[in-house]
Amino acid sequence: MVAAHHRAATRLDVTVTGPASWGWNGRTLGRRAHHREHGDCWLRLDSAPVARRPDVLWEGTSVAWTALPGVPQPRLYAVDESSADGMLYRAELAAYLSSPVCSAFPVLRTPLDLPDRWWASLRDSLTLVSAARTDRPTVRRQWLDRAFPRFLGLPAPRHMEFTAAHGDLHWSNLTHRGPVLLDWEAYGTAPRGYDAALLLAYSLLVPQTAARVRAELAHLLDTPAGRIARLTAAAELLQNASRGDHPELIPKLGEFAAEAGAPAVYPVAS
Repeated sequence: MVAAHHRAATRLDVTVTGPASWGWNGRTLGRRAHHREHGDCWLRLDSAPVARRPDVLWEGTSVAWTALPGVPQPRLYAVDESSADGMLYRAELAAYLSSPVCSAFPVLRTPLDLPDRWWASLRDSLTLVSAARTDRPTVRRQWLDRAFPRFLGLPAPRHMEFTAAHGDLHWSNLTHRGPVLLDWEAYGTAPRGYDAALLLAYSLLVPQTAARVRAELAHLLDTPAGRIARLTAAAELLQNASRGDHPELIPKLGEFAAEAGAPAVYPVAS
């Protein structure tokens, strides 16, 4: 990954200036860089085995940049794809943002005091995203049919509305100023209200902020579609917890799912 990042920096004519920032399971690597024309940038490298090129988590950033001009997101300057030693690499050069993210980790652990204008901007962004058209799937119907019985103890609803979604809306992907929405690799269709439900699920360890999310995004959460979205978010994070990601969320996710109508949860189902 380090060598591939260096090669991408050379091809994109940037000088790497910052420390390494590793993503989930070492699949991504990002570093601050400088370009003679664009100035300070962020060079992010994604990786996947050649035989398992991801059908969703690959081109989402460039698709979202083109499809969502009104949504605050880092300006995308260039993309470089390569392969070596049985691996595919995709490097994306984007504008560097000086505003810190709301949390160093997806799961929020300390309260956030965000101004009203921040929440208004987020609502506007989610409205624009959901109104976009895309054929990229983020949450697949087939997965819902498997995950609802396995992790929630109930069948997936027969009828649900799918809209475009950021696909990975948590506190590490939102900046303090703006907010600017980061990391669009999962951009695609999901049950209506999925982004709001996922953000709420990642807030459950901090009741003050969770209550603010519920209030500010009630128009997406407190509806029949919002109930399905909350169950979807619960199923996804319970599945992640069964694989070792954020197990501290399991008790809260059980309560969260029960509020939305799930009779039982199975966080470590095989």
